[in-house]
Amino acid sequence: FYLTPPQVNSILKANEYSFKVPEFDGKNVSSVLGFDSNQLPANAPIEDRRSAATCLQTRGMLLGVFDGHAGCACAQAVSERLFYYIAVSLLPHETLLEIENAVESGRALLPILQWHKHPNDYFSKEASKLYFNSLRTYWQELIDLNSGETTDVKEALINAFKRLDNDISLEAQVGDPNSFLNYLVLRVAFSGATACVAHVDGVDLHIANTGDSRAMLGVQEEDGSWSAVNLSYDHNAQNEHEVERVKMEHPKSEEKSLVKQDRLLGLLMPFRAFGDVKFKWSIELQKRVVESGPDQLNENEYTKFIPPNYHTPPYLTAEPEVIYHKLRPQDKFLVLATDGLWETMHRQDVARIVGEYLTGVHHQEPIAVGGYKVTLGQMHGLLAERRARISSVFEDQNAATHLIRHAVGNNEFGTVDHERLSKMLSLPEELARMYRDDMTIIVVQFNSHVIGACQNEE
Repeated sequence: FYLTPPQVNSILKANEYSFKVPEFDGKNVSSVLGFDSNQLPANAPIEDRRSAATCLQTRGMLLGVFDGHAGCACAQAVSERLFYYIAVSLLPHETLLEIENAVESGRALLPILQWHKHPNDYFSKEASKLYFNSLRTYWQELIDLNSGETTDVKEALINAFKRLDNDISLEAQVGDPNSFLNYLVLRVAFSGATACVAHVDGVDLHIANTGDSRAMLGVQEEDGSWSAVNLSYDHNAQNEHEVERVKMEHPKSEEKSLVKQDRLLGLLMPFRAFGDVKFKWSIELQKRVVESGPDQLNENEYTKFIPPNYHTPPYLTAEPEVIYHKLRPQDKFLVLATDGLWETMHRQDVARIVGEYLTGVHHQEPIAVGGYKVTLGQMHGLLAERRARISSVFEDQNAATHLIRHAVGNNEFGTVDHERLSKMLSLPEELARMYRDDMTIIVVQFNSHVIGACQNEE
């Protein structure tokens, strides 16, 4: 089944979104110029989600990618709720009081976030009241706990992740008299999601990561070439520290059964995630909730089984690992992406492809012929291929789309092969999953002038 280039483009561009940070009177005070994002589904429906928002009561911008498993319910809930928890965690005491007083007296609330959304980015209207009440309880507790100290961003991120996960678990245990909502909160809790979130404020970049999505910085070296700096670590069996952490949290007698076939209890790839109460609740609690839950829950095989060797829960945490990086003028962009991208591309290639795309300058290695006698015809072929690589840049107006095109269509020479791209994009759903995962990418472009000016002020 062959797709024409326009058909390929319409598939690739269906979910693309771009946002440019507005300049105020020619003075752009933000260290972020803007961002491009895109998604390419392999699952139907896609289990990945993405979010981006500007914090209105504090400074800074939030961006995140969320990779769901066992359905999309948890990724959906986290994508629409987590930024509120982070924003509230960062608010000063007076602002929290103002917001609480407004709710008390029925006045309009101060807006906390300005969302930057694609029309396909869905919000669950039915659950908004429930979600709001949980969030309100959280800020009421923050008001009561008031220590008078300003909140550290790292601490705020960790608290927000843990608190949201706790609320997801609690809502499922309490249930809801509305049967639709009851089923929703249970689906959210029994499915799972990883999260990789960036908070950018001036030169301060914090990455909070739970699971195996990744954050990577694109750095332009003095000679114009591109390099990649990892700003997150995968929480899975490939990470020795993570395996050690899990072993430390459980008795020695379980050492052999904790990680089997590179999965947690032989089942779960990520070692940290939201939801997934099958790996967090006691067996009694799981049985009680499933038995008293709606019938649809009983029909779901996933909720019935208990993981093997399940003795000392919780086995899973949503607590993020937070990495801080102070931005420098040579830090040109940030890529946040779910594992669908990193399974197909090395971070060094990601840095080069995005860097060349953003600057329009190709850092050409000299064509290495290596002592062979090359005919003019062959040389001509090599140069033609190089020219084709440059022209492919211009068909994308979005850096994330450009990256997806390469991730799906690259051949062994690192150039996009239209035939391969066509084949990969025309695979039927049940086959697509065997070749690739859902892919969600956000590329954030930094303003080197603002970052340089911030540095000089210091």
